[in-house]
Amino acid sequence: SFLKWTGAFATSIDESSWFILLFLLELETYVLSDETLEGPTRWIILAIRIPCYIFLVHTLYAFGDTVYDLSQVTPIAGITELCQLVASNVSYVENLKYTLLDFNNCANLSSASQFFYTEPGLVVTDSNGLAVERHLAWLDLIEAFVWICILFTIGLMVWLQDRGITKGSLMRIIIIAKVALYSVLWGAAGYWIFKGHYYFAWDEFIWISGFFFIEMNVADWREEINEVDAAKLMSTT
Repeated sequence: SFLKWTGAFATSIDESSWFILLFLLELETYVLSDETLEGPTRWIILAIRIPCYIFLVHTLYAFGDTVYDLSQVTPIAGITELCQLVASNVSYVENLKYTLLDFNNCANLSSASQFFYTEPGLVVTDSNGLAVERHLAWLDLIEAFVWICILFTIGLMVWLQDRGITKGSLMRIIIIAKVALYSVLWGAAGYWIFKGHYYFAWDEFIWISGFFFIEMNVADWREEINEVDAAKLMSTT
């Protein structure tokens, strides 16, 4: 199906959308003035942003579909040794490491007596490998969901500050939520390190760092609003 086909490119679609959104957030929170953001400019930004949101929801679908597919796998009937699958031209996966099966490596890759297709007819693993694949699939899904939640909190904060609201219980809730959400992402980076995937941990660090600058822009903007409000209050007293 079309969604299955696009799901195969979920990471590329997701990364492209995030780069565009990051650029728009930088424009909105730092580069463009409040006056510039009024009128057509805001509508143009919104018109670009909406498709990106749709693509991010697509990422959730794709990762969720992977989690579901891995929850439905069953043992391969009639296979009790990995070497029996050599003629099938499949790869063995363990902790995201793929190895094409042949008679020289099949006996060394796994001594299990039960095997599963993580991708039918293409990739096989044993019960331990399947458990790891499921954990990492859930991690992808959680990360995607958390990033969307962070995007929502930033968008809500920008919306409030655009209306001169910088304090109150809702603003405090947003700040607390952000701390919790970023903590989850740091935990995910730690898990990638634990599993030996340092590149993915580095990728997580780079994205968090990128959004740190966006958060700094929002905080500086909030401080400017507070200073203007304080000046107005001083002028009336």
